[in-house]
Amino acid sequence: MKPILLYLALLALPLTANALDGPASPQQQETEGWLKLQISHQAASHTPQTSTATERELSMQRWLKSYQHEIPMFFDQEEGGTVNGGAGG
Repeated sequence: MKPILLYLALLALPLTANALDGPASPQQQETEGWLKLQISHQAASHTPQTSTATERELSMQRWLKSYQHEIPMFFDQEEGGTVNGGAGG
């Protein structure tokens, strides 16, 4: 019986998340308004945005080159953003 109650409580948990939120701040309301415009396509540009084959190739090369750099453990914010803590660093 207890596992069934636990299971039902876990299923109801997402429903309680909205009840915990207070009134949205003006900034949150504005952000949600912009997101709704984006979803509805009401403010979409009538000019299609395209890229040339050269631009696509350069973009792909830049993306592939990003994999050549190791991701550091953290960035030292006190020293102007220098990288610290990576393997071999």
